[in-house]
Amino acid sequence: MNKEKQTILVTWDFTVLSEYALEHAVRIANVVDNNITLLHILKDKKDAEEAQKKLTIVAKEAFKKFNIKPGIITKEGSIFFTISQVATQIEANLVIMGTHGMKGMQKFTGCWALKVIVGSKVPFIVVQEPPKSLNFHDIVYPINFKSENKEPMNWVIYLGKYYRSKIHFFKENIKDSNLKRKANNYLIYAKKILDAKGIDYDVSTAVGKKSFANETIDYASQINSGLILIMTTKSIGFTDYVFSAEEQNIIANSHKIPVMCINPREDLKKIVWY
Repeated sequence: MNKEKQTILVTWDFTVLSEYALEHAVRIANVVDNNITLLHILKDKKDAEEAQKKLTIVAKEAFKKFNIKPGIITKEGSIFFTISQVATQIEANLVIMGTHGMKGMQKFTGCWALKVIVGSKVPFIVVQEPPKSLNFHDIVYPINFKSENKEPMNWVIYLGKYYRSKIHFFKENIKDSNLKRKANNYLIYAKKILDAKGIDYDVSTAVGKKSFANETIDYASQINSGLILIMTTKSIGFTDYVFSAEEQNIIANSHKIPVMCINPREDLKKIVWY
């Protein structure tokens, strides 16, 4: 593995969802020339040797199948903290994680995914099935009055540049004039940047008959979107996890569209990737 390249961290629990996550990572790595690292979180140190052996086999099989040999890491800890810690330690530029949707009790799997993501310094892509295409075609980026943080635009441009994706701004139907002005100002800022970079985009507005999260999911499905990009809430409490924060609904969407989650970071205010 070339250590000079950035790496995509893939969470690995020896399930088919991990395999889906690896397939997505391979798709991205081939385009942006990244390494891939598999991370397995141990419940007990005594399981380390066996897990290491199994991961070694997985890495060899991945090389045969994809011509990319992932690095492997096993670490004792909790998925809620250790994934983010390792991602920061190895300077991963992205984490890809598989998750179930929100059918019945699997709703709690969706909230677990959100709890893993919130607080991470590294963006996550959450997937529920294998890639449907080679490209992130038609990326949906929901815009509302909370869209003050400009970090996602770096990723919008990054993805648009490498995948030549069309960006679909999906604006919340906001009635309050002050909040509407905030959303429109952000949209003006975003459009100005994309115009300068020559990235294709369009703008649609939600009807406003459902929650903004659900209308975002419906819209993404209608245009056959390859990715939804969201900024997570800065502070999410226990009730949000249990009673479906908007991010949770989008992450575990029933259409199984991959979702990229970016957390607000104070230390990235001065960093620009375009």
